[in-house]
Amino acid sequence: MTDLLLLPDDDRTEHPLDVVERVAAMCDWVFDRAETDEMSVSVRGAHADYQIAFTWIEDVEALHVACAFDLRVPERRRGEILQLVSMINEQLWVGHFDLWSNEGVVMFRHALLLTGGAEPRKGQCEMLMQAAVEACERHYQAFQFIIWAGKSAREALDSVLFETEGEA
Repeated sequence: MTDLLLLPDDDRTEHPLDVVERVAAMCDWVFDRAETDEMSVSVRGAHADYQIAFTWIEDVEALHVACAFDLRVPERRRGEILQLVSMINEQLWVGHFDLWSNEGVVMFRHALLLTGGAEPRKGQCEMLMQAAVEACERHYQAFQFIIWAGKSAREALDSVLFETEGEA
């Protein structure tokens, strides 16, 4: 029975990345689709420029998104960054952050499962992009506080989750 679950369904009317490409074009985002199953989108955020990679993984029928920002983690701060990643991931409902140790890069990742020939909708693709960018925007400064200001993971996370209420 396991083999049946892994058989891709070829009933799709279009490639899932075609939908992502249309969404990127409608948003006037810079994108490149050099491969059939891979696409990159550049998005300018408030804190950084984000590189969003979309990959269609045929074997499991999933549209994978990985959002990275240009912030290299030095070896001496990786332990604290991993602690922060763990603390952030405990709070996320969708997706997760990873530290790619070989490159020292933090990224947000998520996947949309489209098994059985399901086709992605425009709204689903928009939400994949939005979830990735919003997670990065919300937590970018916490990563910076650890790397550049030497803060602990708890201090860094508390500083970005602090919300002011009322008026002064």
